[in-house]
Amino acid sequence: MPKSKYIDIYKDIKTKIETNEYVYQKLLPSENLLIQQYSCSRNTVRRAISHLVSDGYVQTIQGKGVRNIYIPMKQSTFTLGEIESFRESALRNSQIPHTDILLFTEGTTDELLSKKTGFSIGSEFYYIQRLHYLDGIPLILNHNYFLKECVLGLTKEIASSSIYQYLEQTLHMTIINSRRIMTIEKINELDKKYLNINEKDYNCMAVVSSYTYNSNGTLFEFTQSRHLPNYFRFQDNAVRKPT
Repeated sequence: MPKSKYIDIYKDIKTKIETNEYVYQKLLPSENLLIQQYSCSRNTVRRAISHLVSDGYVQTIQGKGVRNIYIPMKQSTFTLGEIESFRESALRNSQIPHTDILLFTEGTTDELLSKKTGFSIGSEFYYIQRLHYLDGIPLILNHNYFLKECVLGLTKEIASSSIYQYLEQTLHMTIINSRRIMTIEKINELDKKYLNINEKDYNCMAVVSSYTYNSNGTLFEFTQSRHLPNYFRFQDNAVRKPT
């Protein structure tokens, strides 16, 4: 499925906001100027701006234009309202990503695992443990379950780089949405082993469980990401609906 042009415009404006090319609290170029710059329709520009509004990057002001309201975070910020790979998040935060594969195996879903992942009983899956580093520091322990029929050919080498890049560019999968659940859980032995946790300082982890679907409506991934609580921020942008 070809990528819509508004996505490229959205990403370009987002980058200019994050790099301060579009200054905080200042208005973006007018809609007419953006249409000329990107050689696109008015509706395409408005769709890109709408996504930036949803992400909390800009605010539309009637009669004035679109204002940059983005405030950079000091800590690495991961978004709950957007499907973003670890590598994409790291680059957005101007940090160097690295991934170690701790375990790469295959299995078949039983009743207990079906309740956890949402996969049907008897489904074949890849199970991957990945340790993510930012600037050389181990900070995230990922437990990934991928439905094998949807991600055929997945390898340890691909998993150490970018699984989503493989899914989108090689398998041409369209990833649509992800249901996220965030909890605080006690640290376990794997957390202590790989994340260098001092239990005197922390006895819990920030845990994000994600159920991700493709354009066929298939739940192809269940991931549990375990984050050090002292380092990460998770952000979303809430919009109040008219009563």
